[in-house]
Amino acid sequence: MNGRRAPTGWEARYAIPGYLFGTEPSAFLVDHAHLLTSGATALAVADGEGRNSVFMAEKGLDVTATEYAPAALAKARRLARDRGVEVTFVEADVLTDDWGGPWDLVVAIFIQFAGPEDRAHLFEKMRAALAPGGLLLLHGYTPEQVGRGTGGPPDPENMYTVPMLAEAFAGWEILENRAYERDIREGKGHAGLSALIDFVARKPG
Repeated sequence: MNGRRAPTGWEARYAIPGYLFGTEPSAFLVDHAHLLTSGATALAVADGEGRNSVFMAEKGLDVTATEYAPAALAKARRLARDRGVEVTFVEADVLTDDWGGPWDLVVAIFIQFAGPEDRAHLFEKMRAALAPGGLLLLHGYTPEQVGRGTGGPPDPENMYTVPMLAEAFAGWEILENRAYERDIREGKGHAGLSALIDFVARKPG
């Protein structure tokens, strides 16, 4: 696994005025706010400009957020200060660096920079990072998203499907594994009708 690096182009994408994906949490995380238990420990994977980790901190969770791009981390820290919450922000390559833990929740939202090989590695790290009985909240695009121009990478191989996620986390208690369409407005980066998938699963205790 050594030698893998997350994409460097994200620094350029985030080094712009304003927040690429806005400052409000993803609709997925808002929908699942009932799973955000105050006092629980949470890891937000590749959290970008902090909108999701800050929201979890506002709900009373003890949140650590990893991100590769320094420009995004600077915005995330500013957002946390503006909202009056504490988040531990860590500059890290999620493919090669240690994730720490074990965590009560691992939250991974729109992290589809990874192709099939790296995605399998990320899933392996998710399984290892969660505490027994912990929850994985995973959200992203299905292959039907490609070509819409409303967000996400251009490669269908980077996307998730219901069977893929069921197989990757076989033996877990799958609470939700659902593909659907929704109009999302999350900054300039996610804007319009999108082909989405929600996956929530509990690691065996």
